[in-house]
Amino acid sequence: MTTTTTKTSLSEDGPKPAEKLPATQRCRVEPLKIEVQDGPNGFVPGFLHLPTGFAKGLATSPNQTAAILLSGAGGGVVGPSSMYLSIADKLASLANGIPCLRLDYRYPARNRYCVRDVFTAMDLLQDMYGLRRFVLVGWSFGGAPVFTAGGTDERVVGCATVASQTAETEGIKRLSPRPVLLLHGTGDKTLSPSCSQRLYDWYGTQGDRTLRLFDGDDHALTRNAEKAEILISRFIATCAGLKVDEMEQKRVLESKLLEDGDRIENMRKGGDLTGQEHLE
Repeated sequence: MTTTTTKTSLSEDGPKPAEKLPATQRCRVEPLKIEVQDGPNGFVPGFLHLPTGFAKGLATSPNQTAAILLSGAGGGVVGPSSMYLSIADKLASLANGIPCLRLDYRYPARNRYCVRDVFTAMDLLQDMYGLRRFVLVGWSFGGAPVFTAGGTDERVVGCATVASQTAETEGIKRLSPRPVLLLHGTGDKTLSPSCSQRLYDWYGTQGDRTLRLFDGDDHALTRNAEKAEILISRFIATCAGLKVDEMEQKRVLESKLLEDGDRIENMRKGGDLTGQEHLE
């Protein structure tokens, strides 16, 4: 397994949300290209947000935890309504920052290979930085690799999804008592909110499960993106065992790093609206 840096238009010319954070609370972003060996070998790109001073071979994150953020059926690296850009910057910029990897896929919408992408990324973060606990977040199709990986690997300590599908998500039945957060818009025309309700039921009652429905919102939660960012950020921090004080909560987690008018354009630049993925 190898990793190299790679440059994309997004990393060079796209928005840099962390610049809106106080200068003392900013992260660094490293573009990665991770080699995956599983038959159809290839490289999966991603962007790793690291806390300032975070060094290879030394995990300073609480409980050695990192988050991996996955997009939908078309792949991409910014997530629904570009939430992942903000979430990754905010969490990595906390005083006890949490590393976050915005990971693409080699073969979008093919769960077998996407799961291998996730496992390889986890192995890389463990080998390079000593990170041994992971919170997985997925949008739409991304729920499939999130719950498949989470249901088979004990390194996964929590899973969150936005507008998840139910196909190939049976791994959620093996997650309890590890926590799950499910977000969905009731106006979603791509995947009905009943999908998240079904996942909520599949998870069972012997653990920490949360289902949050946003009235009238769409597949990318464009009307409630900031609220969703805060919920997911808090969830990841809790899974990592990190207590965020009130000052950091307001100054970092609740800060507005992206303008509403930029969110959809960022998704186009990040590749999140290619293939079979939709906003509505």
